[in-house]
Amino acid sequence: MPLSNAELKGRAKGLIAGSKPNVILVGAIFILLSLLFSVLSSRISLVRMTVENLERYYSYLESESPQHALAFFQTLLPTPTEQLISWLLNLVLSVVGVGWVIFLLNTLRGAGPSYGNLLDGFGFFFRIILLNILTGLFIALWSLLLIVPGIIASYRYRLATYLLIDHPEYSVMDCIRQSKALMAGHKGELFLLDLSFIGWSLLMELPYVGYAVMLWALPYMDMTYALYYEARRAASFGAFPPNYGKNYGNGGPGSF
Repeated sequence: MPLSNAELKGRAKGLIAGSKPNVILVGAIFILLSLLFSVLSSRISLVRMTVENLERYYSYLESESPQHALAFFQTLLPTPTEQLISWLLNLVLSVVGVGWVIFLLNTLRGAGPSYGNLLDGFGFFFRIILLNILTGLFIALWSLLLIVPGIIASYRYRLATYLLIDHPEYSVMDCIRQSKALMAGHKGELFLLDLSFIGWSLLMELPYVGYAVMLWALPYMDMTYALYYEARRAASFGAFPPNYGKNYGNGGPGSF
């Protein structure tokens, strides 16, 4: 019998309360890293449109010099090097995000979680990038039809990252196909789980206060999603072996 959303959330709270290392503390490190990389990326890729530059830009337009205006605007854009650095920062952030998922899976499985798990995603850096590119591409292609098919596609591939972590023998396309199979007939229940967190999501968007809320809400939500993945796998493939995932604590993805 599948677990209800209330049961998943209850288990998530229990795991967080008894976790070692503490999920909230590791989550705080992950959040700080995410904010740092996000701020750096946005600063580097920011168009330098100050009030003075804006006035100068419009002065070119008013003097009927569109070519000068365009040339000046191009000088305000990030350089190719800055764009590359911003892109690399975002890639690193996505890989650390996978490390955060590895830590959560290790915690709920009692498989030796550690702070170092946040860096374990670098063990399969290129596969993570390829997975992000392919899922993003597929979702974008479905979105060309209408918004709803794109949303459905995002739920279809939602578990691909977990499968990439658990199955180093899978290709990226295998993870995408397996996620599609696991989510067949279950996209609605995950959508309802997302809706149940809408209050926390709105609170996290509040200025300043949102950062404090995030320290609890993000680990709580992500642990619940990790438990949802475990429930889906257990329902599809049966119970996990007792030593499942123990290798994750040793600096890289494990297998069974």
